[in-house]
Amino acid sequence: MTDTLIDRDWAVMMARYNAWQNEAQMRAADALPPRERERDRGAFFGSIHGTMSHLLWADLLWLSRLTGTPAPEAGLAESPRQEADWGRLQSRRGETDAALAGWAAGLTDEFLRGEVRWRSASAGGEVALPAGRVVTHVFVHQVHHRGQIHAMLTAAGARPEATDLFLMPEGAA
Repeated sequence: MTDTLIDRDWAVMMARYNAWQNEAQMRAADALPPRERERDRGAFFGSIHGTMSHLLWADLLWLSRLTGTPAPEAGLAESPRQEADWGRLQSRRGETDAALAGWAAGLTDEFLRGEVRWRSASAGGEVALPAGRVVTHVFVHQVHHRGQIHAMLTAAGARPEATDLFLMPEGAA
């Protein structure tokens, strides 16, 4: 079975959206005192910082599976602490968003009609899925956790920007 509902242009758009939203949320979080970013707010990965760190970890993990770059050494349980230093998290987020954008720009129809195989600790073994579904997961995972971050930022008194895709500025990312 293949998933052919997406194409390179969709992935490029989603990579732009991803970078735009990550930048906006980083700016909103940067305006908060460190204790507010690090406060456990009951989210799956605890805090704003922890959830942002998990997203970085996940993107690095997916890039390793899709491009052969090194995988994070930490596992899922350690992902909220992937980048404990706020400044380093900010810079690595930007670098990783650029890497995702470059990867998306290089996608081919042949790849998207193919299959991606990897070993997953979460699934307990080898996984093989249509590439289109994997690419979709990479971006949907981001949206899911950024929704949590948006709620935590709002609860902390920050004013995050709009998240609607149709409001993404043409020149974003």
